[in-house]
Amino acid sequence: MSSSTSTANIPASAVLRLATLRKSPEKVPVAVFTKAEDASKVVAQEIARLIKARTESGQLCVLGLATGSTPLGVYRALVRLHKEESLSFHNVITFNLDEYYGIARDAAQSYHRFMWENLFSHIDIHPDNVHIPDGRLPPEQLTQYCQSYEEEIRAAGGLDLQLLGIGRTGHIGFNEPGSPADSRTRLIALDRVTRLDAASDFYGEQYVPRRAITMGVGTILESRRIILMAFGENKSATVAQAVEGAITANLPASYLQQHPQVQFVLDGAAAADLTRIKSPWLSGPVPWNPEMTKRAVIWLARKLSKAILKLTDEDFGEHGLQDLLAGQGPAYDINLGVFRELVGKITGWPAGKPESLHRPGDIRRPGDAIFPKKILVFSPHPDDDVISMGGTIIRMVDQGHDVHIVYQTSGNIAIFDADALRYADFVREFNRGFGLDAASVERLERQLEEFVVGKKAGDSDSPPLRTIKTFIRRCEARAAARACGIAPRQLHFLDMPFYETGLIRKDPISDMDVEIILNLLNELQPHQVYAAGDLSDPHGTHRSCLEALVRALELFKPKHGKESPEVWLYRGAWQEWEPESIDMAIPLSPGELARKRDAIFKHQSQKDRAMFPGTDQREFWQRAEDRNRGTAEIFNRLGLAEYEAIEGFVSWKPAEVM
Repeated sequence: MSSSTSTANIPASAVLRLATLRKSPEKVPVAVFTKAEDASKVVAQEIARLIKARTESGQLCVLGLATGSTPLGVYRALVRLHKEESLSFHNVITFNLDEYYGIARDAAQSYHRFMWENLFSHIDIHPDNVHIPDGRLPPEQLTQYCQSYEEEIRAAGGLDLQLLGIGRTGHIGFNEPGSPADSRTRLIALDRVTRLDAASDFYGEQYVPRRAITMGVGTILESRRIILMAFGENKSATVAQAVEGAITANLPASYLQQHPQVQFVLDGAAAADLTRIKSPWLSGPVPWNPEMTKRAVIWLARKLSKAILKLTDEDFGEHGLQDLLAGQGPAYDINLGVFRELVGKITGWPAGKPESLHRPGDIRRPGDAIFPKKILVFSPHPDDDVISMGGTIIRMVDQGHDVHIVYQTSGNIAIFDADALRYADFVREFNRGFGLDAASVERLERQLEEFVVGKKAGDSDSPPLRTIKTFIRRCEARAAARACGIAPRQLHFLDMPFYETGLIRKDPISDMDVEIILNLLNELQPHQVYAAGDLSDPHGTHRSCLEALVRALELFKPKHGKESPEVWLYRGAWQEWEPESIDMAIPLSPGELARKRDAIFKHQSQKDRAMFPGTDQREFWQRAEDRNRGTAEIFNRLGLAEYEAIEGFVSWKPAEVM
């Protein structure tokens, strides 16, 4: 496709969907990739080809660049191309989209610092060719400065290619809802949703700047080529509106539908709400395999608020499912097949049921013969385990399995300074009460207090402060595990190196991170593994932890006779699995739900007001219970048994989780 991002050097299996579907509601070209990493490489390759073409023709290449986690993979790929394949940036001029207003250039959250740390310091671009809005200017100079920024873009010949991300408000750059299509570079007030999304970078919403300098929508639309990138489930609804909805100032990204050379580049998670992914039968013929049939029947039942077994031939025919009805009907036969499959997903024995307890008619699973099992539950932060699958953990422990919890990171950045000081004060009193050396503890406490008093918003913690915060989270994790019946010797604190930067932004996963997990797998030889699959975590820690685990599992060679352990992905802290995706549903009794809540409450530092709650203002225990009860209610409305709550799991499919 001439208007599509090239997929050269990317395996065919990496691309989920590129072809334009018949009757597609998509109003811009969209490329959907299995992995964000593959999407980033493709975009970097296109930029590299553009740079080389301009160089060969003796012209400058003018790039519009974005910041944030989304384009990081592109910048890393460009740095690699420069260092390993001699891609030169000597003819490149760059203009960044935006910058927070009132922020110092060397601040941890500064886009100026971000660009130099992640791209410019690693390539041969001339510093005079780098343009980033200056957030330090006094108000009286801003109007002239913004006009000059526009003039510099025009003097350079205009933007050859503009790289964009998308905010949950639909903003591009910092053009918030209400921005007109002809807007230019200017100072703008940030929407509260945008500030909430940025809160984790600033250690709290109260520290996020209220204004920013941004290129205007009109400036962006004058670019000769535009690539918008989006990764993660939390972008899916906004992406679908921008791609398939009407053009409106309330969603500035929708203006891109007017551009003749625009491309949306997405991972599978960000594309989840597109019609081609969510309900592809509305866009044209689909292969009616069992998985597609299940998705369609559940979609129809939820759309009509009917139980599955109550759907009729007329329901199928009136809602775009004529082909399914003609090939597999009547409706009742289709319904019954899907209903029975869903019933088979519900089990009270997540790790398998021993043969001695089976009764006539029970559904047997391949792993039932091994009992008890050794089970590893990987938890990115020290509370994700009980928040997301605490009921299932309790069930497996009660059923006699050997359950180990693996805390992949320390989670120390999510502790309030005041809590760290409170615990340091407790240690001082503890040592004094037992006649220990109080002088050294008091000296440390004074140092901590002096550091906290002088600490500015966004500053990283001192090593002693991080250590105390790590201890707090470890102690809470042990208390939560005990509430689930798990002994401290079955807990493993990995403190993976990628996380221990002291900053919100973490390092990429390294071979060392993977080796730490692989060593644990080799030591414990698990039969079952559980891991976090909710990738909307605002810091990206969940995604990084899953990446490291996946890489380790690919290297793991079990010694217990099984080819590989069962791997199940859980959600709950940030979103829940849809019913059509669930491969194993664990029903929870009211008593088990109460025990799960008690385990979550042991994480007192995250109770009442967590450091990084995201945009969901409910406490984590409330999110978990609402989601578990919500899943049970969906199953009930589909016509299945009525339960108090359900925790859902998806069987690991390597091509779909990253």
